[in-house]
Amino acid sequence: MIDLYSWATPNGHKVHIMLEECELPYAVHAIDIGAGDQFKPEFLAISPNNKIPAIVDDEGPDGKPMALFESGAILLYLAGKTGRFLPPGTRERYEVLQWLMFQMASVGPMLGQAHHFRNYATQKIDYAITRYSNEAKRLYGVIDRQLARTGDWLAGGQYTIADMAVWPWLRLPANQGVDIAEFPHLRRWFDTIAARPAVQRAVTVLADRRAPAMDAKAKEILFGATQYARR
Repeated sequence: MIDLYSWATPNGHKVHIMLEECELPYAVHAIDIGAGDQFKPEFLAISPNNKIPAIVDDEGPDGKPMALFESGAILLYLAGKTGRFLPPGTRERYEVLQWLMFQMASVGPMLGQAHHFRNYATQKIDYAITRYSNEAKRLYGVIDRQLARTGDWLAGGQYTIADMAVWPWLRLPANQGVDIAEFPHLRRWFDTIAARPAVQRAVTVLADRRAPAMDAKAKEILFGATQYARR
């Protein structure tokens, strides 16, 4: 059994999708990041960077429990555990890994900033909104061009952890200042993944626990002094 500590965010959904696609048994533990659950000592013992998701696998590689944080590391771990969604061939494997790293280094951070400055920041800073919205559009273009070359999937000639990692970040393009209609190859790929039963199940994980709007307390916890308190 895998214990999943998560919340309904793009990084959380990446791991939810992998668990559902692999049909691995898991128990969900809600970490309400708007309420500050990520700062509790018991969660920090698993995820010292106070970020979701994290897992504890009771059946680790040496037969002992294995705890992991960072969504990309978790995807790689689960791919290794199951032998699924990461090609065995060296060339194909590294093609997939570079797109996984692209998500972690570019898509997540830059689209997250676009979303923040456009929707959550208490000050509307035109420079930040323009910079990150333009970067979001650029990244959508990178993905669109890649899919124009590769066809159905981002890399490796098959559906992989790279697709699972990128897809959740593109669910709300308007909030990132993007018109998805401008990227037809990406739109086709997005809709194909959205239709997968495992993905449809995954995006419902903890979705009913998340408030429709972020209140002032949650904003302070996520973006204010609470986030940066020494622990």
